[in-house]
Amino acid sequence: MTAVDDRVIGIFENLEVPEGYKAELLRGEIVMMAGPDMVHNLIIRDIQHQTPYSRWNALTTQDVAFPGDASEPQPDLVVFERGAAEESGRLLPALAVTLVVEVVSKTSVLRDYQTKRELYAEGRIPAYLIIDPIKGVCVLLTEPSQAAASGLPDYAVERTAKFGEPIPLDVLDITLDTSGFRTYS
Repeated sequence: MTAVDDRVIGIFENLEVPEGYKAELLRGEIVMMAGPDMVHNLIIRDIQHQTPYSRWNALTTQDVAFPGDASEPQPDLVVFERGAAEESGRLLPALAVTLVVEVVSKTSVLRDYQTKRELYAEGRIPAYLIIDPIKGVCVLLTEPSQAAASGLPDYAVERTAKFGEPIPLDVLDITLDTSGFRTYS
């Protein structure tokens, strides 16, 4: 990281985010967005309830650390195995994360489908689930690769399912029921 990255991280760590907003640090840029839609929150709640509590932590509003990169994203949902990381502090190491989930909004399409896809693959997060209430689809990305055909970090396997179709989440040993997922009105 550079001195500029360190300065941006310092600003980010001391940023006072207005109520009703959230902020993320992505590739050296501070991104602020309004709070989520009810559809978004219900989808995340649905996934949390299907995640086996006895083995997994499924957290919202958890910042993730990516060593060597000026990024501290706050995925909509972070799933990691109990005991895989210290359960205190602001940052969860990317290497401890098993699954990240992002619910697409009208303003986050590029970030969720491109910026975070590359970042999460580069961080070797085993699975990235994109839930898109605009299109009514889920995109499951697995097998992170450091050098995809494009030369950028990416996932080797991509599986798309429509809302209502089950999604096997092998990394959690569950099949996700998406029948309760709704599109934005």
